[in-house]
Amino acid sequence: MVKIAVVIGSNEPEKAWNAFRFANLALGKKDIIKVFLMNSGVECLVDTDKFNVKTLSEKFQNDGGKVLACGTCIKSRNMEDICDISNMETFYNLLMESDKTVYF
Repeated sequence: MVKIAVVIGSNEPEKAWNAFRFANLALGKKDIIKVFLMNSGVECLVDTDKFNVKTLSEKFQNDGGKVLACGTCIKSRNMEDICDISNMETFYNLLMESDKTVYF
């Protein structure tokens, strides 16, 4: 079992889609996966005609995965809370506890 941090720093639908496809695959292999949204990545949890990011993120969370978002990034965009709100301390701890980090 591997602990993996997946960081999504972009609101580009294809990048977020691939990130959640990877996260769901790794979760299915019984790895411990946490996704951290930062920068414009906090805007990525939407479905488009081509990329079902929101649907994949909901599957990920329903199957036991954890999604965190940078609270400062959320507030700077005047967004409502989209998932568990976090901060740089949590991000740092996530990176330190993870065996691998993947950035999208």
